[in-house]
Amino acid sequence: MSGTDGVGDDHEFAVRQARESDVEHVVAFTRDTWGERHGDYMPDVFGDWVGTDGPRQHTLVVDVDDGDDVAGVLQCVRLSETEAWAQGMRVNPDYRGRDLSPRLTRAAFRWARERGAVVCRNMVFSWNAAGLGHSRSVGFDPCAEFRWLQPEPDPEAAPALDVTADADAAWAFWSASEARDRLRGLAMDGEESWACSELTRADLREAADRDGLFVVVDGGTRGFTSLSYTYDRETDDGAEETVGVYSVAAWADTAALRALSRAVARDAAERGVDEVRILMPEGVRWVSDAAATRTPFSDEPDFMLAADLTDESLY
Repeated sequence: MSGTDGVGDDHEFAVRQARESDVEHVVAFTRDTWGERHGDYMPDVFGDWVGTDGPRQHTLVVDVDDGDDVAGVLQCVRLSETEAWAQGMRVNPDYRGRDLSPRLTRAAFRWARERGAVVCRNMVFSWNAAGLGHSRSVGFDPCAEFRWLQPEPDPEAAPALDVTADADAAWAFWSASEARDRLRGLAMDGEESWACSELTRADLREAADRDGLFVVVDGGTRGFTSLSYTYDRETDDGAEETVGVYSVAAWADTAALRALSRAVARDAAERGVDEVRILMPEGVRWVSDAAATRTPFSDEPDFMLAADLTDESLY
C-alpha cells in the first residue's frame, strides 16, 4: 500500500502507513472539519491510532512531498474474521480535488481483503452530504440507518416487567425480529468504539457473563439489549463524564421498550454512567415507540454503508 500514487500540479502524493511525524499535520487540518456543527474527534485520537497500529488495524495517510505534509487520512480495522470497518476519512482542504480519497479507500480495501474480510462498512452522519457522496463513489452501498435511544441514568428506575439475563432467549428474539432485518444483523461492536459488527450469540453470552445483558420477559421474550462498553471523555466545560454504549435495542411493543429503558437507566446509574446511548433502528415504528414511552432519542439518524470486498474492481 506504499509507493507513489500520483503527482499533482506542484506536489507528489503517496499512500503509506501513518507514522508519528504525521500527527501534527493531521491535527492541524482536522481541527475545524465540521465547523461549529460537530467537533472532530480526529485531533484527539490520531496519535493513539498511530501508536496502536498492528495486525488488527491499519492507519493510512496520503503523504505530500516525502513527509512535508499530509493530504488525507483513513483507518481500517478488522472487527472479525470477515468484517472490516473504515473510519476517520479526512482530506486536507489544501489538497482537495485531486482524487486522493479514492486512493486511500482502495488501499484500505486491499489491506482488509488480504486479511480475509469480505465486507467493509462505515458510518456517516445523515447530514454529511460530502461523506455520503464519497462513500457511494468508492463502492460503499446503503446498508442500514439508526438512531440513539438515550434514557437518563436513574438508580430508582423500576421495570414493570421481569428482566433476566437469558442469552439464548435474547438470541432467539433477535433472530426473528424486524429490528435485526432493518439493521442487517448489526449492533455496536464490543471492542472498537463507534463501530458496528454482526451481533452473535457468543456476544450475548459474554454480555450475560459480565452482568451486561437485559432481557425483558412477559409471557415470552419481549425485548433485549446489552452493554457494549463504557468510556470516559472530557466535556466542553472541562469536566469528565462516563458514556455507556449499549449494543442494540429490540422490543416487541411499548411496554417492553419502557421496561428495557428503565432497566438500562438503573444499570447505567449503578455503573456511574452519565450519558447512555443505545443503537435502535431508524423508522417511524421505533422512533414513535420511543416518543410514546418518553424515552429520549437523538435528533437525527446516522447511516451505515457497506462495500463488498469480494468485488476486486473496488481495489
